[in-house]
Amino acid sequence: MKDPVATPRIHDVARLAGVSPATVSRVLSNPSIVSERTRAAVEKAVEETGYTINLTARNLRQQQVGAVLALVPNLANPFFSEILAGISETLRAEGLSLLVLDTRQTDPGAAGRGLQAYLNRSRADGVIVLDGSLDRSLFEHAACPPVVQACEWIDGLHGPRVLADNQTGARLAVEHLLALGHKRILHLTGPASNSLSVSRAAGVAEALETAGLPPAPRIEGAFSLGSGHAASAGVLSLPERPTAVFCDNDEMAIGLMAGLRAAKIRTPEDISIVGFDNIEMSAYVSVPLTTVRQKRAHLGRRAAEMLLAHRETPSPDTEIILPVELVIRDSTAALRAG
Repeated sequence: MKDPVATPRIHDVARLAGVSPATVSRVLSNPSIVSERTRAAVEKAVEETGYTINLTARNLRQQQVGAVLALVPNLANPFFSEILAGISETLRAEGLSLLVLDTRQTDPGAAGRGLQAYLNRSRADGVIVLDGSLDRSLFEHAACPPVVQACEWIDGLHGPRVLADNQTGARLAVEHLLALGHKRILHLTGPASNSLSVSRAAGVAEALETAGLPPAPRIEGAFSLGSGHAASAGVLSLPERPTAVFCDNDEMAIGLMAGLRAAKIRTPEDISIVGFDNIEMSAYVSVPLTTVRQKRAHLGRRAAEMLLAHRETPSPDTEIILPVELVIRDSTAALRAG
C-alpha cells in the first residue's frame, strides 16, 4: 500500500516484490538481464509503491549530467521538429533530458556564455550537432562531451554521423522532372558552402550529366520561405525562363511558388517545382508540393542511439546514410507543348 506521507524507497519496492534492492536496480536500469517473472514482480511493486528513480542521485553516482545538447541552426524552421522529437524519444527511454540551443541566437565564440560554455562535460553528457556551419574548433578540446553530427556536417570534424542520402534525393527529383519532359531546369540552392547544398548539387549534376544536358543554372537561397519568395524575381528575370525548378528544401519551394503566383505564374502549368524534406506543410499548401521525403524522426532516433553507443564505445568516423524517397504531388506536371 502507498504511504501518503513517506517517500517510497528502493527497499520498499524490494520488500514488496520479494527480491533484493540490487535486483530492483537491475530491473530499472537493464531489464533484459533479469527473468520475465522477476521483472513483472518488480514493475508491479513499483506501481503499487509509487517509487520513482532519483535521477539526480543516479547521475551523481554515474558521474553524468543527465542531459544531451542538440545544436540547431534555426528553431523557427519546422524541419527540425521531427528530428528533435526522435532524439528526445530515444533519450527519454534512457532517463536523459534533451537541451536544445539555437546556434543563430548564440555567440559561438563567447568564453563565458553561448556555445562554448555548453560544450563541456559539466553541462552535457553528449552533443548532437545539426548545424554544419559551425567552426570545428569549438568541439576540438578535451572537455567537450562526445559529439555526433546529424543531418548536416562540419568538414574536418571527426566523429560519427547520421545523414540522409542527399545526393540520391536530388538526383531522384531531377530525374522526375526529366521524365516529365523538362530540360530547362533551375536549381534553387541553399547557401553555397552548406554541406547539404554541396551534396544536393552533386545529385542535380549527376542526373543532368546522365541525360546529356549541361549543368543547371543556380540561384542561391537561404533555406527560408523569404529567400524562396525573393528568388522568384531572379527566375522571372532570366532571359530564358526555366520550365522547372528543383529547390534544396521545401520552405524555399513554398516561398518560390508564392512569389511566382503573385506574378501570375502558375504551378505546375507554367513552372513545375520540387522541394526537399517533406515538411508537414508541403502537403497542405495551395498546390501540394512534390518533394523528397527524409524520415526525420527516424534520423533523430538513430542520431541519439549512435550518441549513446559512442559514449560507451567511441566509434570515430562511423557514418550512417539513411534512404530517401520521392513523393509526387501536384506541383509537377508534364511539359506543355509550345
